[in-house]
Amino acid sequence: MAVAEGLVNALTIDVEDFFQVAAFEAHLERSRWLAIDSRVEANTDRILALLECHRTRATFFVLGWIACRHPGLVRRIVAGGHELASHGFDHVRATRQDPVTFLADVTATRHFLEEVGQVPVVGYRAATYSIGRDNLWALERLRRAGYLYSSSIYPIRHDLYGMPEAPPTPFRPHPGGVVELPVATVTVGGQRIPCGGGGYFRLFPYAFSRWALRRLNHREGRPAIFYCHPWELDPDQPRLPHIGLRSRFRHYLNLHRMEDRLSALLRDFRWGPIVQVFRDVIPGAEAPRP
Repeated sequence: MAVAEGLVNALTIDVEDFFQVAAFEAHLERSRWLAIDSRVEANTDRILALLECHRTRATFFVLGWIACRHPGLVRRIVAGGHELASHGFDHVRATRQDPVTFLADVTATRHFLEEVGQVPVVGYRAATYSIGRDNLWALERLRRAGYLYSSSIYPIRHDLYGMPEAPPTPFRPHPGGVVELPVATVTVGGQRIPCGGGGYFRLFPYAFSRWALRRLNHREGRPAIFYCHPWELDPDQPRLPHIGLRSRFRHYLNLHRMEDRLSALLRDFRWGPIVQVFRDVIPGAEAPRP
């Protein structure tokens, strides 16, 4: 069944620097972060310019650590009419936090982002999609902290994250928690395949991503949630030594193709922030002003 004309998908950006990814945790201690030349501001500005060129608005999940170091970047995101959302403070996975620590982290980060951006922050994405079957309590803590939704459960099987039994559509896995909005997947031959961005977008040919998103929109009649990182548009970023082959492959694969692929995605589909696309399932959320 074809969908109504003008279906809008949700575009999301996880604002973190290249050295803050989970793949580098064992090689770069947080105590060294301040000594590394930051590239996130310039890379995020490239994304902002690209979105402005395509007249597109998105949701930016920003680390509190980034907002502390680059408050002007947060204000430019808001000034561009984008949704400001939380990625936690310093990219600690939710699986490595207890309920008390997690609640303190997401509460403080939300308040700080609202102070810097001067807009409500109602959305959250856990570092490395680290909410799953074993810590669904986190969704209730998010509700306590004032959030309205999470996009933190990836309904696939992966060595670092994933809850493959989770539905691919919005759901509420904890009765007292916020609504969960999963990143896009498509089912082919009984197998669920990720098609919502990140390393998969750089790994698979662009033609696959275009086909999969069109299938979601036109055959299944539902919008997709897509994500990327600013560092993925930066093929000139420093190459860290002593990184394992798997991590090296995942992080550096096809960085030189990412900007062109993202431009094609913006051209081939319509996009908006999460609070606009999913306003029917996020009670009380308001879309940012253009």
